[in-house]
Amino acid sequence: MSKKTIRPYGAWSSPITSDLIVAETIGLAEITLAADDIYWLEMRPGEGGRVVIVRRRPDGTVHDINPAPFNARTRVHEYGGGSYLVDGETVYFSNFADQRLYRATPDTEPEALTPPGEFRYADAVIDRRRERLVCVREDHSRGGSEPTNEIVGISLATGRCSADSLVSGADFYSNPRISPDGRFLCWLCWNHPNMPWDGTELWLAEIGEEGMLVEPRLIAGGVQESIFQPEWSPDGTLYFISDRTGWWNLYRWQRDRISSVVRMEAEFGVPQWVFRESTYAFASAERIICTYSQYGRNYLATIDTASGQLDVIDIPYSELGSITVHEEKVVFLGASPDEFPAIIDMEIATAEYRIIRSASGLQPDTGFISIGEPIEFPTTNDTTAYGFYYSPVNADFTAPEGEMPPLLVISHGGPTAAAHNGLKLVIQFFTSRGFAVLDVNYGGSTGYGRAYRERLNGQWGIVDVDDCTNGALYLASRGNVDRQRLAIRGGSAGGFTTLAALAFRDVFTAGASHYGVCDLEALARETHKFESHYLEKLVGPYPARADLYRERSPIYAVERLSCPIIFFQGLEDRIVPPNQAEKMVTALKKKGLPVAYLAYEGEQHGFRQAKNIKRTLDAELYFYSRIFSFEAADLIEPVAIANLDRTTGSN
Repeated sequence: MSKKTIRPYGAWSSPITSDLIVAETIGLAEITLAADDIYWLEMRPGEGGRVVIVRRRPDGTVHDINPAPFNARTRVHEYGGGSYLVDGETVYFSNFADQRLYRATPDTEPEALTPPGEFRYADAVIDRRRERLVCVREDHSRGGSEPTNEIVGISLATGRCSADSLVSGADFYSNPRISPDGRFLCWLCWNHPNMPWDGTELWLAEIGEEGMLVEPRLIAGGVQESIFQPEWSPDGTLYFISDRTGWWNLYRWQRDRISSVVRMEAEFGVPQWVFRESTYAFASAERIICTYSQYGRNYLATIDTASGQLDVIDIPYSELGSITVHEEKVVFLGASPDEFPAIIDMEIATAEYRIIRSASGLQPDTGFISIGEPIEFPTTNDTTAYGFYYSPVNADFTAPEGEMPPLLVISHGGPTAAAHNGLKLVIQFFTSRGFAVLDVNYGGSTGYGRAYRERLNGQWGIVDVDDCTNGALYLASRGNVDRQRLAIRGGSAGGFTTLAALAFRDVFTAGASHYGVCDLEALARETHKFESHYLEKLVGPYPARADLYRERSPIYAVERLSCPIIFFQGLEDRIVPPNQAEKMVTALKKKGLPVAYLAYEGEQHGFRQAKNIKRTLDAELYFYSRIFSFEAADLIEPVAIANLDRTTGSN
């Protein structure tokens, strides 16, 4: 074994470069099985973030369904999902540029199905009896008023909707699903101020002779019960996931009665930020293949529908999703601590599997890969929070004796999301250069039951901030990291937690906000429909409690900030508009604190273009190198850091 070179933490050279990440990495989502063909979505940073529907035939040949410039991405609820549907040899998809539905076949270019207009479509299913699509439609034709959501039928012959919507009146809809015999339609709906993980309703109706619904009735759910992923089994039984016991478990509705299929202190559901999430599917009427989560780890299992017996399938993947099944084959998205997210094709009987598409073409060298260690740590009010700790790892470098690494705390988005320890190159980008990383599952995160999720109700900006700061202090007290070099980063809601931690706690010495919320009042007034009342649960009623919104907004606490911050922002972001970051940057410049701001044309909420992803990674590393006084090994285009000469040196 060769002797390691001694260099300070942060200054290590790594083969996991930003160029490598953007050149070799794609996003994978939404697997569909059609007979023996496998379809999925690829988000390609090298094509400006274009989303492509990919088809893989049994002989291994792969081709794209939607050629450039078609981009298979819907903007319903702004976050999208459920953007395509396969029907035999025909694929229907939503095109991002005009939000119209298109159809494509192997021998034809995509052609528009729906007419031009201010409509968006998602989560479609085929109604074969009536030769139509049934889907969620979002109507933006009324200008400045809130868009209308409904479930509609769209003729496959004309692309037109029937005169009346099938279901309307609620604020939001999802999961329209038609029974195997074509007689019934079920769906989910919910109303402000609930988000789908707060409370949803499962409805059922018979489809009449004219295609309209007859006597809709409420099956399950309510304002305090979240229903997730209703599905019809092959024998016509309606299954769904509910958190009525405090955990998202599996149930079925049969002969006007609801019965439990599996009851565990585990989460079989996930937050429905996007359409078409799938955590279970039917191998037959007697057997379900599912994934569930316990304490940040996912498991793949089979369920006997008669007995409820659950058997875990032994696979190395700890982060799972998009479960799809056809006969004796299950295909899913999987990631492990040392393997990139990939589409996995597995034989159910033998558990033999193969990777058919990886999110990265890289072959990770284990000498540069840090494995996330699950940790629990004490936090405020004698409670426990969770996370994954990644130590610095580099086969070629070590730090001078006695030096402790800087810590980068990650506050995930949502805030009702979750950190998992599947291999993530962004984390490895930093750990292989000498950073320690803590990916926090603060109170409010999914995967620990409804009570843990609801710890954040009325406490956003308090519980999450406490958990992130206490996690950092826990690692410092354990002797893992340098107490004087604690940084925090996050995107969207995680960006808010980042900025709030910097403003209201004297723990961190630097931070990075990726399209983060700075002004809760502005967010309450300006954000899109899906989240327009979200803050009523997380903070309080607005404007009645405007005082809380101002009290917890980092923009109004600039006088309490005392450390450098870098901001990254998409200029077309409708969820967190750029004026939030710009106000914060202006205020910090005026105060004289080191601050940097990088804004990107053509980016929305989250960055999809390769050049911008690369620039963001490099700029954040450069920023830390200047603040923590180490020389990065990478050649990086400098970032303009205002006021740096007043504190840590000249810019």
